[in-house]
Amino acid sequence: MTHHLDDTLLDAVCELLEVYGFDGLAEATTIVLNEAMKVERTHHLRAAPYERTAERRGYANGFKAKTIKSRLGELNLQVPKVREGDFYPAILEKGLRSERALKLALAEMYVQGVSTRKVAAITEQLQAWRERPLGAYAYVYLDARYEKVRHGGLVVDVAVLLAAGVRPD
Repeated sequence: MTHHLDDTLLDAVCELLEVYGFDGLAEATTIVLNEAMKVERTHHLRAAPYERTAERRGYANGFKAKTIKSRLGELNLQVPKVREGDFYPAILEKGLRSERALKLALAEMYVQGVSTRKVAAITEQLQAWRERPLGAYAYVYLDARYEKVRHGGLVVDVAVLLAAGVRPD
């Protein structure tokens, strides 16, 4: 089951970028993300739309509109659904995981009896760390290897960081 980007979609992306330049980037990204999520659903189901195979793991069940905030602005996505409900695109999970982690951390602090003053202090420290200056470096080097990892029912390649270093000016 191979899946190629539909020529009309590729043409639409190219035309957006050609006509609007960087101003068309958000809409072009929306098109690409919507297509990538459909491909991911196809892999999850182990069958293309309307394809009948012995390996099929369920059935597509339309789309759900979702607006996400990104560096490019708001993206109005069409998130594919499956009838069984056990699918959610990995593209969108990244933000959900960090949000869930924050909610769990806040709940844990509440259960442990951490005062709101201490929570505020921790939050301010995290914000200061996030906005700290990184300085100037002549170069940064990373070394990684790729390992196969099972994620969401699929086996994907993931980079495992082996070493990192910087050389100041």
